[in-house]
Amino acid sequence: MEFLAEVPALLALVVGLVFLVGGGELLVRGAAALALKADIPPLIIGLTVVSMGTSAPELFASVEAALAGTPGLAIGNVLGSNVANLALILGLTALVCPLAIDRMALRLDIPLMLGVSVLFLFAASDLAISRTEGMVGLALMAAFLANLYWRSQRQGAQDAQDGEEVESLKEAGKWAGRSALFLLGAFALGVGGLYLGAECFVDGARRVALQAGVSDRVVGLTIVAFGTSVPELVASGIAALRGQADLAVGNVVGSNLFNLLLVLGTTATITPLPMGAEVLTWDVWWVLGTAAALVPLALLGGMKKPKLGRWQGALFLLAYISYTALTWTGL
Repeated sequence: MEFLAEVPALLALVVGLVFLVGGGELLVRGAAALALKADIPPLIIGLTVVSMGTSAPELFASVEAALAGTPGLAIGNVLGSNVANLALILGLTALVCPLAIDRMALRLDIPLMLGVSVLFLFAASDLAISRTEGMVGLALMAAFLANLYWRSQRQGAQDAQDGEEVESLKEAGKWAGRSALFLLGAFALGVGGLYLGAECFVDGARRVALQAGVSDRVVGLTIVAFGTSVPELVASGIAALRGQADLAVGNVVGSNLFNLLLVLGTTATITPLPMGAEVLTWDVWWVLGTAAALVPLALLGGMKKPKLGRWQGALFLLAYISYTALTWTGL
């Protein structure tokens, strides 16, 4: 978009963020309300519909960054978003309202998130994500979604009997009573907003990096990652305040899986992603460390009923502040 060159960098960044968040919100509301109409279990909604919707800004921003010739922004956006999702979003959410952790998520989804993070480490060992590796990521994403569908079918009988959590979501979801046509329209508008937002946001971020004299990678890890994580923050915070911990935790874990498999997989399939050595010596270890810390911190909240209490949330938040400060200063 040639007109962006005439727009100040910070203004383009802010306008892009508004479109990304607004588009993501429309997409999430439309998709989640459609899922609620289908009586899909809350944890499955968090891991799929909400996570895919709130990961859409990362997808659009990363693809746009890679096509614009700034792969550092694309890689940094994904890795920084994963750290922000766990350390910032779960940290802040647990500070506001302690989060009970679903035992299925603790046994399966969280270890899977950690395993996919380790796979990224191996894939990035040659300082690039190739098209082949991108397609492998997309195949793993398809397998994960198939597994979730199988799990939702198994849980269907129990959920049909009690249905309390699904019903509470229906009552809380303001859009659940809208027509399917309206919800599909909101979904389409959300996609359009995400596209326009990604164009403005990436252009503004790239020019901010040039003006500040820092690398695309640092801007991607901090400014872009925080901006594209705002939808996850909003979705998880609202879910926690409504007492729907499954949705809050599932949203974050699912988003991290989608970032590594869907976002990086799609971006690398379109164009291979080279990266700097800092990714292996610094960035990926924060991704692995925050993912690995989630299980023991949850178990410290109670072996029988794992949870993230306020002090665990404070630890995560402190880790994110340290990570951002150290990344920006280059330490």
